Amino acid sequence: MKTVRSMLYKDILGSVGFVMVGFLALFFFLDFVDDLERFTRAGAGAAAAAWMCVLKLPSHFYELLPIAILIGSIFSLSRMAQNSEFTILRTGGLSPGRALGLLSTLALGFGLVAFVVGDFIAPWADRQAAQVRATATGSAASKGVAWLKDRQSTALGDTHYAVRIERARGGGALEQVVVFEFDPQGRMLTRLQAESAQVQDGGTWLFKDALVTAWASPPTPLTEPLGEQLKPVAANAQPDVPQLDTPQVRQLQVAQLQWRSTLGPQLVAAATLPAWNMSTLELYRYTRHLSSQEQSAQSFEIQFWLKAFYPFACMVMLALALPFAYLHFRSGGVSVKVFGGIMLGISFVLLNNLAGHLGVLKDWTPWLVAGAPAALFLGLSMASFAWLVRNR
Repeated sequence: MKTVRSMLYKDILGSVGFVMVGFLALFFFLDFVDDLERFTRAGAGAAAAAWMCVLKLPSHFYELLPIAILIGSIFSLSRMAQNSEFTILRTGGLSPGRALGLLSTLALGFGLVAFVVGDFIAPWADRQAAQVRATATGSAASKGVAWLKDRQSTALGDTHYAVRIERARGGGALEQVVVFEFDPQGRMLTRLQAESAQVQDGGTWLFKDALVTAWASPPTPLTEPLGEQLKPVAANAQPDVPQLDTPQVRQLQVAQLQWRSTLGPQLVAAATLPAWNMSTLELYRYTRHLSSQEQSAQSFEIQFWLKAFYPFACMVMLALALPFAYLHFRSGGVSVKVFGGIMLGISFVLLNNLAGHLGVLKDWTPWLVAGAPAALFLGLSMASFAWLVRNR
């Protein structure tokens, strides 16, 4: 059995690796051609563009792994069936149950690789690529304007905060930040505008060049460090802002200001960076934060379950390839089977994406939306495998 296992694993891994290398080379070339002009125009040169394309490869590897597993394993098993190698293995004692067990062990290995790359290597590499692009071209590393909500218990009751972030540079560095503070009745207490901010570990925000505008006489978490340094200005200077009982608005320009918040660096990164840059744990934390702040978390919950079930999808792809080993074509069989495998892979990706969008529109159960396509294809592969074993 060790010889059979070594033979199967070596052949399948070689075919999957060959397909993956071809895909990665193609995507690297396309990314390099797309980024070269932009980096050259910004004066960064071809070396920076090539390095950013290298940093994109782990993400491409993660996205292409299921399709590469499907195509490579179909090619390997179909070639063995066409050359009668798999038939000899069957007559030598390789039962369908043993074949399924051997491939299941290999599928677990593929699932582990998908988890490690998707949760640790790809998110880090994507953020490094965003930093390289931001440094070389002067663009932002974030996906655009982001809004966050926070709620804290104070002497005034539950104080609410709305935070607007214009740009994120990575590493907790933010630009053009505005914080709105509201009392329990929803009336605005304070507005803070800052050119830049740094989110530190523990949830402390350090603002630079901040303009604080207060409409409340009692101190609030945003105005307590300033005390009575706030300078009164005319109340009609801000006619578009609802007023409290005080007839004056107070303002002060502050060089540096600290604010304690429950929004840590991980949550800020999750809000400012694309969802595919987050690990499974980061997605889980962000969905819990959205739920605690009474915000819609449906799309992020679906993304979380899709990422959680992604290693399982890699296992399903190998299960889909197993029935092809029991099909016998003497001429043109491998090319036909590989083409069928490509169509299966494309249909799985399309169904997965379609289910995700429909889940958001119809407000379906997130874990069911994410797991249904993989479960459907696994059921089809097992049904096909059982039929072929019985009839062929």
